[in-house]
Formats: sequence, C-alpha cells, structure tokens
Amino acid sequence: MMEIVLLNFMPTNPGEWLIILAVVLLLFGGSRLPQLAKALGQSKRAFKEGMDDAEEDARREKARRVEAGDERPSLSAIDDEALFEEARRRARLRAAESGASEDNKLTSGKSTTNVPR
Repeated sequence: MMEIVLLNFMPTNPGEWLIILAVVLLLFGGSRLPQLAKALGQSKRAFKEGMDDAEEDARREKARRVEAGDERPSLSAIDDEALFEEARRRARLRAAESGASEDNKLTSGKSTTNVPR
C-alpha cells in the first residue's frame, strides 16, 4: 500500500525533477551535496555488508546444525510414501509397547481391572 502512495507523488516530467533539485540545492548548499552523497553511499554499503554477514551467519548456523544432526529435514523435502511408512512404523512400535506393558502388568500379579470385593 505504501508503494502505491509513494508512486502517486513521484515526479513524472523533467520540470518537477528540476524543482526538486533546486529545493535540495537551497536546503543543503552546493558544497554539502558531495558529502551527503558520500555518506549515503557509505551507509548503503555498510547496510549491504551487514545483510551479507547476517545471511552468511545463518548459512553457517544451519550447516553446523546439519552436521551435528540437530536439523530435521522439512516436511516438504520428504515424499508422501516415506511419511506414510514412518507413520506405520510408529504405529507398530506403539502397538508393541502397549502389548508389552499389558504383559508386564499381568505377569506381575496385578490385575488391570478393578473388581469390587
């Protein structure tokens, strides 16, 4: 939305650009314009270097997590058949664990049902 508002106020013809340039010259003066341009260039360069450093740090951190085994692959990277197979494997494990826990309860002499006496 902000871009649309700004585009409505952009100068379209050379006369408008000349008026803006004249106002800038009056505000800052001819001797300060090169300094202003230099400062803007340095700011832009520093910002770009900061962004590049942040991206490089993020890449290094992700590579470190992948090497350490902390990083799990995203779901979009795994095909559907592999997901279904993993779900079936986990269901079998849960069934085996619940069956083993029932067997342990029965062999320990404790009943799993409450019978009133």
